[in-house]
Amino acid sequence: MSSILILNGTLVNENQVFEADIYIENDLIHTIGKDLQHKQADQVIDASGKVIIPGLIDDQVHFRQPGLTHKAEIYTESRAAVAGGITSFMEMPNTVPNTLTQELLQDKYDIAAQSSIANYSFFMGASNDNLDEVLKTDPKSVCGVKVFMGSSTGNMLVDNQKTLEGIFANSPTLIATHCESEEVIQRNIQKAKEQYGEDVPIAMHPIIRDEEACYASSSFAVDLARKNGARLHILHISTAKELALFDNHIPLKDKKITSEACVHHLWFSEEDYAEKGTLIKWNPAVKKSTDRDAILQAVIDNKIDVIATDHAPHTLEEKQNSYFSAPSGGPLVQHCLPALLDMNHQGKISLEKIVEKTSHAVADLFDIQNRGYLKEGFHADLAIVDLKTEYAVNKENLLYKCQWSPFEGHTFKSTVSQTIVNGKVVYDNGTILEVGTGSRLRFDR
Repeated sequence: MSSILILNGTLVNENQVFEADIYIENDLIHTIGKDLQHKQADQVIDASGKVIIPGLIDDQVHFRQPGLTHKAEIYTESRAAVAGGITSFMEMPNTVPNTLTQELLQDKYDIAAQSSIANYSFFMGASNDNLDEVLKTDPKSVCGVKVFMGSSTGNMLVDNQKTLEGIFANSPTLIATHCESEEVIQRNIQKAKEQYGEDVPIAMHPIIRDEEACYASSSFAVDLARKNGARLHILHISTAKELALFDNHIPLKDKKITSEACVHHLWFSEEDYAEKGTLIKWNPAVKKSTDRDAILQAVIDNKIDVIATDHAPHTLEEKQNSYFSAPSGGPLVQHCLPALLDMNHQGKISLEKIVEKTSHAVADLFDIQNRGYLKEGFHADLAIVDLKTEYAVNKENLLYKCQWSPFEGHTFKSTVSQTIVNGKVVYDNGTILEVGTGSRLRFDR
C-alpha cells in the first residue's frame, strides 16, 4: 500500500473553487476534506498557493507508433503529456500500418502497456473496406472509431457512401470524425497552383482548406448521424460557420452530436503564418481571428464540448519544407494546459471552464470509468499547478522527441508543478519519475 497526502491546495472541481486537502491511497482518491494533516502518508506534498485540478484527458493525439517512430513514440510523448498535466490520452489510427484490424489495434495497446507513463486508449480506424473489423470493436475497452471524412494518409479516407452508412448505422461505439471536403480542397489547390505554380505560400493554407471545405464535410457528417441515430463526435472545429451545427440547449449526457476544439485553433490565427510559417500548418487550418474568437466563445457557451490538442509531431526537417511538402501537425501536449492558463490570466476563460472542458466533459462524453474528476473513490489522476511561476519554452525543456514547439520563445505565466497518475507522482518540478506505466482506460457503455 502507498499513500500521498496533499495539503493546503486550492481545488478546482465541478464548477467550484475551494481549499482542501487530498489523501490518496494506492491509485484512488481516498479522502477530500479540511485538516487532514493528521493522516499518515508515505509522501506529503504542500500545495500552499497552488491549484489542484483533475488531470487532463486528451481525446486526440498522434503518438506515431508503430511505423513513424522517427517523429515520436508512445513513451516519449506520454512523458511530454504528463509534464503538461495530461494524465490520459486517446490516440489516433493513422500510424504505419494504419490501425484497421483488431489485431493491429491490440498491438498498440500492448506497446502502451509496456511504455506509456499516462493512461491510454486507442481509436479503431475505418477505411472503405474494413467495416467488418470496425464492427468488432469493444465499446467497453476502446474509446471510439475514427473516420477521416477528408484528406488522409494511407488507406484511411472514407468516401464510399455504402461504407459510411454502414459505420454510422452500426458502429458499436462513438464515431470521431475529421471533417474536410476533399473535393473542395482539390478545387482550391488547383486555383492556388494557377496563381503560384508549385511555390504556393503557407498563407494560402486557410484559403485552400477553407470554411467551405470544413462546413461541407461536417454538415454531411451531422446529417448522416441524424439519419442513422449515430453517436458522432466531430474533431478540431476550426470555423465559426460550423458552430451552427451544434446545440447547447441540452446537457452533454443527452447529446448525440458533440464537438471538440483544439488549443492551436484557440491560440493562433492566420496572422501568425508570417512568423511561424509551416510550424503552424495543421489540418484543418488555423484560420481567421474571428474564427478563433468564435470557437472560444462556443467552448464557453457549451456549443463545443471538449478541448484537446491534436498533438501530431513531425521532425523539424520535415516541417521546414515548402508548402506542399511540409506535413501538417505539430507537438502540443506539453503546452496545452499552460496555454489555456495564459488565456485564463488574460480573462478569456475561467479555471472552472478549463477543467470542465479538458477533464469533466471528456470523461462524460466518452463514458470513462472513474476518471476526470476530483472525487473520493475515483482514480487519483491530477495536476498541481503554480499560477504565479513563469515558464519559458526553449529547446532545453522540450520533452517531445521531435525537439521543437510552435511555442518556443514564449513565456507562459503558469507552471505545472506535479502530475499524479493512478496515485503515483510521475512528474515533479521538471523531472519525469519512472515509477511504472499508466492504465488502459475503461468505458461505462
